[in-house]
Amino acid sequence: MSNSFVLAAALLLAPALGAPAPAPQVTVPASFGPDSQVSASVQPSTTGYRPEYLVNGYSSATYHGPYTGTPTTIGAADGPTTLAASIPTLPPNPTATYYNTEGVPLNPMPAPYTPAGGLGTNGTLPRYMVESDFDFESIALGLYQEWIELDLFHDGLARFSDADFDAAGLGPEARSLIQFMADQETGHSTLLTNMLGERAPKQCVYDYPYTTVREWVDFMQRVTRFGESGVWGFINHLDSREVGQLLAQSIATEARQQQIFRQMSGLTSMNVWFENGWPQSWSWTHLAPYISYCPENTTRLAWQNFPTLHILNNANINRYSPNDTAQDGSETVGPRIADPSRSNITGSCENLNVTGYGCGPAIAHNKSEPLSFPGKKILFQWDAPGQAVGPNNSYVTSTTAGAPKFVGWSQQLNLTYSPLTVTSNNTGYTYQPKGFVYGNDGIINGTMAVMLTDLDLFVTPFNTSMLNPHIVALGLYQAG
Repeated sequence: MSNSFVLAAALLLAPALGAPAPAPQVTVPASFGPDSQVSASVQPSTTGYRPEYLVNGYSSATYHGPYTGTPTTIGAADGPTTLAASIPTLPPNPTATYYNTEGVPLNPMPAPYTPAGGLGTNGTLPRYMVESDFDFESIALGLYQEWIELDLFHDGLARFSDADFDAAGLGPEARSLIQFMADQETGHSTLLTNMLGERAPKQCVYDYPYTTVREWVDFMQRVTRFGESGVWGFINHLDSREVGQLLAQSIATEARQQQIFRQMSGLTSMNVWFENGWPQSWSWTHLAPYISYCPENTTRLAWQNFPTLHILNNANINRYSPNDTAQDGSETVGPRIADPSRSNITGSCENLNVTGYGCGPAIAHNKSEPLSFPGKKILFQWDAPGQAVGPNNSYVTSTTAGAPKFVGWSQQLNLTYSPLTVTSNNTGYTYQPKGFVYGNDGIINGTMAVMLTDLDLFVTPFNTSMLNPHIVALGLYQAG
């Protein structure tokens, strides 16, 4: 295949693969947008696999629920052989020595206005295809993520009525924005499919935890968090710089989606100075429990699924007093790793029009009582390995770590540890640590990864995956 053909295949985007075909909008006073929309073509290989229905003018898959069959394949994808149990820690790259004390170019310039250096800057025609197993498995994971977002964003629009949305403070314009974000996922899934080729994963069937509009929006802010962070963690490790370029242009959109869903959830729109990057196995651990089943022969992933870390007193974002959240995990809608907060509670802030306590959809909120704070006692319970998860229940959670001793908090530019106190079998607690990135920017905030480890290993944003062999269980913490 020639470079020019691959360039055209990736950039001249095809119609959306597996995307729902929008029907004309129903003409009612609450409708929005044009009277009709251009239909998208449905991927032939999935025709009949994900039948769709139309409700409230929106399309969604006819089934969302658990897998009830028997898996025919078990475990993550594997290569011909595995060379070592883990990647060893090495000294700095001996060629990484450049330091500019002059403030001007130090080397001959290859062309006018072109400083020496950089990758992919020598005039070679770009090839927008994955270049290694690492690239393929990373982009395949990204495509699994884009597929669920395409389905998820559509599902709530079809599942809930206009009255449900209005009661949650999301009117026609907000619903139009969510529809547009769903359409964005059509482009993202097409792009990643083109960069993978014929074995790109297909869209699956999903099992969602929400029952209200608030819970749906909360779930989407969590899903887009691990979708975004999961790409920032690997994008600069890709062998294909061309793939990384296009991926960055799509994930920048995902970052905007995450902020919008936070605003719709009544959370502070931005409360960190830097976004956090996650290794692929962290993202896959969060995503897999919500995939019910996939078409036969769907490409499998090589990444690890960690046991779930349940945060029993994870703050309920729907409370005007988050510190009144129950201590037994009952204010999360279910036991899966990214399940949203229950919205049907006494003490809800949803319709409370009081500055500092209300949590209705808004551009910005300041919390008089924060969702978390340094020194807060955090209660944990964690699953044993060996649980069936993911598409067709065909993946198995695992860990290579020893007994848990520390809690790792991954946010912004830092991986911070606090000591774990084990109270009984697979339960324990810690206290939320205090620290700052720069100035008064607190390390722990937002929607973030938290984990139990057997070692307080020093890692930085570019080598966080070195911690994977030491992770006992992984969870999602709602810090702010």
